[in-house]
Amino acid sequence: MPLVEIRNLTKRFRKGDEVITPVLDLDLDIEEGELIALMGKSGTGKSTLLNLIAGIDQPDSGSIAVAGTMITSLSRGKLADWRAAHLGYIFQTHNLVPVLTAYENIELPLLLLPMSSSDRRRRVNFALEVVGLTDRAQHYPRQLSGGQEQRVGVARAIVTHPTLVVADEPTGNLDEETSGQIQTLLQELNRQLGITLVMVTHDVDVASIASRQLRLEHGRAVAPISTARQTVPVLETSN
Repeated sequence: MPLVEIRNLTKRFRKGDEVITPVLDLDLDIEEGELIALMGKSGTGKSTLLNLIAGIDQPDSGSIAVAGTMITSLSRGKLADWRAAHLGYIFQTHNLVPVLTAYENIELPLLLLPMSSSDRRRRVNFALEVVGLTDRAQHYPRQLSGGQEQRVGVARAIVTHPTLVVADEPTGNLDEETSGQIQTLLQELNRQLGITLVMVTHDVDVASIASRQLRLEHGRAVAPISTARQTVPVLETSN
């Protein structure tokens, strides 16, 4: 059984007198451990689909099941609980709290879960180690480079040991070198930790790390662009 099962999914928005349908009757299966890149022109439904999978938006029709849970049938409260326990989200703009340290930003999602302080500390320290920022734990966002801020965002997304991680243009605000480092990190998270990751990207180089690349057109996923997993240079710095 796929980890994510999407069936007949449709989402519409009204803009004045116009009805926009970024996702239309979409069917998609995502297997556990996959790294999927969603590509397409602006307005083809990539971010809308990502937010539907994340339970942030609700579809007009159709269904999404994640690890056997029909998230499109959950109440608002139950959906919030599900996201806290099962979903990690990597933002393009980091979305770090400026008055909190890297450690405290990473710890935030754990405060929503029933967990002891010692368990929280263990998970945060593990996440910091995974993204190579153990020595930056007590630094505030203003004391970090853009790449380090994004690493904190990645660590925050994985600290709950989520069922699924989604990423919206995770390298969109980074320079080429730092983007390559984040690509390597995401690829290693997928390979070494088995994290299932769905990301939206316009960048062909970023998409090349995926095990499957899908192009969205007129609200539907079309044939994969490529199924060949590529490699990126080994990460050598924590910038």
